[in-house]
Amino acid sequence: MCSHHPVCPSAESLDREAAHVIRAHPDQGWSLLCNGVVLFEDTGLLLPDGQTVAPHRMPVAA
Repeated sequence: MCSHHPVCPSAESLDREAAHVIRAHPDQGWSLLCNGVVLFEDTGLLLPDGQTVAPHRMPVAA
């Protein structure tokens, strides 16, 4: 699916969020990455196989 060089990480990779954005819908709160992952603004993910990854923001230091 990815035509970038170097190739973007696959949807199965731990660094999958580093893939390029191919469709952005900030008004709806999501972006489609070139590896087929849907990235939500709360950092949750929808993987191409239908699995979800819960939001995983880094804690903010007080």
